[in-house]
Amino acid sequence: MPMYRLLRYAFVSAALVAPLLGASGHGVARPRIQFAPHSFAQNIPQPPAEPLRLPDSALEPTDWNALDGWAMDDHAAAFATFLTSCRPLLRTIPPKAEMRPMYFALTHVCRQAVAVGRLTAEEARTFFERNFRPLRITKLGDRAGFLTGYYEPIVDGSRFPTGIFKVPIYRRPRDLVPPLSSTGSGFPNKGQSLRRTLGGELVPYYDRGEIIDGALDGQHLEICWIKDPTDALLIQIQGSARVRLEDGTMLRITYDAHNGYSYVPVGRILIERKLIPREEMSVERISEWMRANPQSAEEVRRQNRSFVFFRIAGLSDEGEPIGAQGVPLSPGRSIAVDNSMHVYGTPFFIQTGLPLTNEKRTVSFERLMIAQDTGSAIVGPARADIYWGAGDQAGHIAGHLRHPGKFVMLVPRELDPVAAGERTPLPPERPPPAAKASVKTLSSKASHPVYPRWYRPKRPTTAWMPVRSR
Repeated sequence: MPMYRLLRYAFVSAALVAPLLGASGHGVARPRIQFAPHSFAQNIPQPPAEPLRLPDSALEPTDWNALDGWAMDDHAAAFATFLTSCRPLLRTIPPKAEMRPMYFALTHVCRQAVAVGRLTAEEARTFFERNFRPLRITKLGDRAGFLTGYYEPIVDGSRFPTGIFKVPIYRRPRDLVPPLSSTGSGFPNKGQSLRRTLGGELVPYYDRGEIIDGALDGQHLEICWIKDPTDALLIQIQGSARVRLEDGTMLRITYDAHNGYSYVPVGRILIERKLIPREEMSVERISEWMRANPQSAEEVRRQNRSFVFFRIAGLSDEGEPIGAQGVPLSPGRSIAVDNSMHVYGTPFFIQTGLPLTNEKRTVSFERLMIAQDTGSAIVGPARADIYWGAGDQAGHIAGHLRHPGKFVMLVPRELDPVAAGERTPLPPERPPPAAKASVKTLSSKASHPVYPRWYRPKRPTTAWMPVRSR
C-alpha cells in the first residue's frame, strides 16, 4: 500500500475511534470541542469598525446586576428563541442595507450559539453575559419606551363571498410600489407606498376610504372573505390571522405590505370624541362599540387611512405565525421592532407592568425577548410589540397592554460603545460670548439713551406688530 494511503487510513481510523474513547483512549470522558457551522456570512467582507449609531436615540451602558428581574428570567427559553433567529442570519447573504456593524457582530455571536446548541437556564444566562453588553436605550428626550401587544386572531371565513361572508381580505396589489427611499429586503414598515398608473406615473396609493369604496374591485386580489369589518381591521392591526374556512381548513395569513399611510389608532379617535373613556380603552372595548354602532364605526375606521395587505402563510392550525424575519414567532419571547433601526435577532431585556384579568391591576414583568418581527405602527428606538400567541386569551392580554417600559438592548461585546465613543472626535469648543456694546446715557433729565455712533436702531416692521384676530 502506498505510504500516503496508509497515512490517510491511519488518520481516518483515529478520527472514527476517538469519539468512542476518552482522551487517553480508555473511555475517560473529555470535553467536546465545538466547531461553528459553515455559513455564507463567513464569506462576506466585514465592514470596518465604527461607532454604534442609532438615530434619535440615547444609549446608556449599564450593568447586569442593575437589571431588576434579570437573574429570575428563563434564559434557556430566551436562548432558544435567539437560536431560531441565528439560523437565517448565518445561512443567508444580507442585502447591502443590512450590512451594518450590528448585523455582522450578531452573526459572530450566532456562530457560537449554533455551535453550543441547547443550553440550561444557567448556561444560557452565562452565554448572554459573556457575549453581550447591556445598553439602556430610549428615544431622545424620553425617559422610557412604549410597549403594546399583538396576537393572532382566529375568525371564521369563506373562499367565496356570501350573504354572511362579505368582507374581503386582500393580497398585495400588482400596482403597489414600495417607498422609493426604502432599502433592504421585504416591504418596509413605513414610508409612502405608491401606485403605478397605466401611463407609468407614480402616485400615492389608495387610502382605506378609497379601498372601502371599491378601488380594488375587479382585480381578483381577494384571499378570502370574513363576516365582520371590525375583525378585518383587527387582523390588519395584528398583522396575521387564522381563518377557519367552511370545510374546516385553517388558512394562515400574514402581513405582506401596506399602502403607505401613517397608522391612526381608532382608540385615540374614540377617546378624543369621548365615545369611550380612556380608562376603559382596550381592543375588546373598541370591538364592542363598533358592533353596537355599525354606521358610526365605518366613519371612524376611515379616519385610519392605513391599509394592510396579506399573503397566505399555510393551511395548518399547528405552529406559530411567521414573523418578518421569516422564522416562527415565540409567544412571550418575540417582539416586533422598527426594522429600519434594529437588526432582526437583537435581544432586548424589557421591564414593564403586565395587565392582569382586571385591567386596573398590573404585575411586574421583566423578560429577555428577541426582535423577529415588525409593523407599520412600530416606529422608534424604544418601541416594541410583544407577541402573545393565538386565540382569545392571548388577545385579552395583548389588547390591554399599552404601557411604558424600560428597554435594555444587548449589544455584542465587539461593538463597545464606550470605546467607540472615545474614538469619535469631539465638536469644537463653543467660542465665548462677545462682549455687549456699552450704552451711555445722558443726565437724569434725558429720556432716551445715547447709542454708539456705529449703531443704528431699526424701526419696527409690521411683521413685529400684533395681529388682531377676527
